Amino acid sequence: MKLFLIQFLLLMINIYDFNQSSSTKDWKIVDDVVMGGRSNGRFSIDKEGNGIFDGKISLENNGGFSSVQYTFEKVAVTENSIVLIRLKGDGKAYQFRIKDNKNHKHSYITTFQTSGEWETVGIKLSDLYPSCRGRKLDMPNFEAHSFEEITFLIGNKKVEEFKLILDKIDLKL
Repeated sequence: MKLFLIQFLLLMINIYDFNQSSSTKDWKIVDDVVMGGRSNGRFSIDKEGNGIFDGKISLENNGGFSSVQYTFEKVAVTENSIVLIRLKGDGKAYQFRIKDNKNHKHSYITTFQTSGEWETVGIKLSDLYPSCRGRKLDMPNFEAHSFEEITFLIGNKKVEEFKLILDKIDLKL
């Protein structure tokens, strides 16, 4: 039993575990203002130690999105790797994005729906499709051996307030 537990733990890698000592400096907001829009996202750590990504989406000046990204040292993955995100959403749809190289313009993305309750969202990396500036690219789904950036993005083509609470992000190999 002890050997099984050790093997199981070795198959999980923690990407980020939010706590009261977490720093907002680890996370970067990128809003549509980079293209002239007026959306406003924020990132903070609440008193329970959760990461809070919240704000308001505006469609003014062709806007419509807000995102928060975290860049880290490359993490090796397998073809069956799954990202597990413990979160509490607001019932809205969000995109999860990764980059195998932080300097690439394209990301690999999927959309997930939040329920308004605490839940763990599982995202199989091989299901992520390549996209750049809202356009799906004619490339294979994610098949790299590592990644080094994750992003949460909201852009549902409507004016809305949003709040996504993050507890932890793990990688199951």
